[in-house]
Amino acid sequence: MDGIKDVVGISIGSSKRDHSVEIELLGETFRIRREGTDGDMVKAAARFAELDGTVDAFGVGGTDLFMRAAGKDYYLRDIKKLVKGVHKTPVVCGTSLKGAVEGSTVRFMQEELGVDLTGKRCLVPSAVDRYGLAEALYKAGCEMTYGDLLYSLDVPIMIHNWKTLNRVIRILAPIAVQMPFEWLYPTGDKQNAPEAEIESKHARLYRENDIVAGDFHYVKKYMPRDMTGKWIITNTTTAGDVEDLRARGVELLVTSTPRLDGRSFGTNIIEATLVALKGASGSLPEAEYIDLLKRINFAPDVQWLQRDSVAV
Repeated sequence: MDGIKDVVGISIGSSKRDHSVEIELLGETFRIRREGTDGDMVKAAARFAELDGTVDAFGVGGTDLFMRAAGKDYYLRDIKKLVKGVHKTPVVCGTSLKGAVEGSTVRFMQEELGVDLTGKRCLVPSAVDRYGLAEALYKAGCEMTYGDLLYSLDVPIMIHNWKTLNRVIRILAPIAVQMPFEWLYPTGDKQNAPEAEIESKHARLYRENDIVAGDFHYVKKYMPRDMTGKWIITNTTTAGDVEDLRARGVELLVTSTPRLDGRSFGTNIIEATLVALKGASGSLPEAEYIDLLKRINFAPDVQWLQRDSVAV
């Protein structure tokens, strides 16, 4: 170790989205980087094992070790295999942080940006993956559309009722987490869908809603070219993603994590950074995450894309 704390996010997503930064937090220097394996889960598992004990914390990216929704934790069978070779370095996936961060993102929009979400029509492509965000938007008075059945299972049925969503999660989640992960979520090159495919499927959902909120790969999965006036609430976006959304006409982009050197990292890397900052051996209590985020002044990133100014 060279006095710098190393945080590594190993993702089964596209390597085209790799990024690294060096920042100072509470007097300590952190080297934070993301490594994508283009959908190769064997390569990801080997990389976790190779770096075990040489870095301060791991983030599991492009997936979750488990999902926390409807009052339960659901562990993904395939993903547990990724970290079976990790025995020394703490490893987190962001799920323990998501609820607190994404719920506070909605409050931030209401209190700091002064936006009224009541009656806004909101599409959440996968509420089980972003349960805290979906719940906060529902409680803020949005008219909700949950796309879990379509975006994850390719069943073209939309859910609009919160209680119905929770019943569906309790029934289907225990089954879904046993499926091969690539059936549920785009990995590798599948994260870069051809333009013709994006335009041909389900663009109506985007036209009918004011806000699209959730994991960025789901958010963009069927996104049409014309997104004039729409608001996006999401997680990880690159500088290229931001310019693409601007070109589509998106009005407001809010990411639940701050933008570091042009890129907002996923909650898995932010959680890993907080674990390394605390010197912990694993996930922290939610209240401790909230306290640390305040102390290091990490706040949602806000960009009004059709204006010249950027607000944070």
